[in-house]
Amino acid sequence: MTRIQMKTPLVEMDGDEMTRIMWNQIKDIVIHPFVDLKTEYFDLSLVNRDATDDQITIDSANRTRELGVAVKCATITPNAQRMDEYKLKEMWKSPNGTIRAILDGTVFRAPILVRGITPFVSVWKKPITIARHAYGDVYRDAEMEISGPAVAELVVTYPNGQTQIKRIHDFDGSGVLLGMHNTDRSIAAFARSCFRYAIDARQDLWFATKDTISKTYDHRFKDIFADVFETEYKALFDDAGIDYFYTLIDDVVARVMRSEGGFVWACKNYDGDVMSDMIASACGSLAMMTSVLVSPDGKYEYEAAHGTVTRHYYKHLRGESTSTNPMATLFAWTGALRKRAQLDGLSELEMFADLVEKVSIETIESGIITGDLNALLVHPDKKVVNTTDFLAAIASGLKKEG
Repeated sequence: MTRIQMKTPLVEMDGDEMTRIMWNQIKDIVIHPFVDLKTEYFDLSLVNRDATDDQITIDSANRTRELGVAVKCATITPNAQRMDEYKLKEMWKSPNGTIRAILDGTVFRAPILVRGITPFVSVWKKPITIARHAYGDVYRDAEMEISGPAVAELVVTYPNGQTQIKRIHDFDGSGVLLGMHNTDRSIAAFARSCFRYAIDARQDLWFATKDTISKTYDHRFKDIFADVFETEYKALFDDAGIDYFYTLIDDVVARVMRSEGGFVWACKNYDGDVMSDMIASACGSLAMMTSVLVSPDGKYEYEAAHGTVTRHYYKHLRGESTSTNPMATLFAWTGALRKRAQLDGLSELEMFADLVEKVSIETIESGIITGDLNALLVHPDKKVVNTTDFLAAIASGLKKEG
């Protein structure tokens, strides 16, 4: 069989635990037999991040800025238990957070829908894509415990010594305090990524904040989105036949629950974190969720939406067979291959990525599934298989398709 040739390599970011095992299985079983795969490899395992003082993560993100397309395996963000387990030098930051900051990107997540798994929200017929702002707010907050009566104030000091002061609260006893921020630059980048993605997907874009309560902070998001849309994207939206719609976050939640889907829902950082999990759970699981980071200047990093599946990894180390769902990781690869193909004008590679996704979905719909889908899939002849056999069934389907 003549393998499909590539022009430009992908940035390949390897990861940890069970997803690292699946990563190589996907390449060996589904991709290498059909594609002469070209990648620039970066080992983002926790061990290697520790050995390089996390420079490997920074290098991989910078190379993504140069090559334009990356695919990333799930990685461990260490806590105290992981510090002991891996004998780390320090508690390294989330690699996803580091990569997002360097690319200045927005995370887009959408469920993988298959016949036989009915979303718990019965009116949903099409995937809802969550666009999550990936900077600031509570994820870069400053927090403080207040031990007793006190006056809390916001104080801003400019380079010329001028200050702005605003009273927050007069504490008459103990309590807690939180300060958070965002920047006009990051909000504008978030807006441009969302508008660009909606145009590429030919889908309406919905955006919501709580600007009636947060009349300065949230209203800033609303105003910047409106300005970027009117000055840069309105004509492009009109040409594409799609709409931009703004409303309050509580109103948009109600609208989402009544909709059939098929749109992009832009969310602030925390809202996107929560709502993407809601969408994933309502449609099956995080293992059936695609995720791509898009920068405002058109750089793409595809990844799985879930973690490293630690429980299955420990079973694997004991020599036990695991039935881990590889769909999210597999679709990270197909997303990256498709985007690379589109940028390089490789129609055969783009068709291959489309075919892998089609055959993967058909494999599940035929009743061949991993263990996590057993309670969800309605099929008279379900067959639960391990990860290797599931990927082999996909490869077999690809060969039948020619």
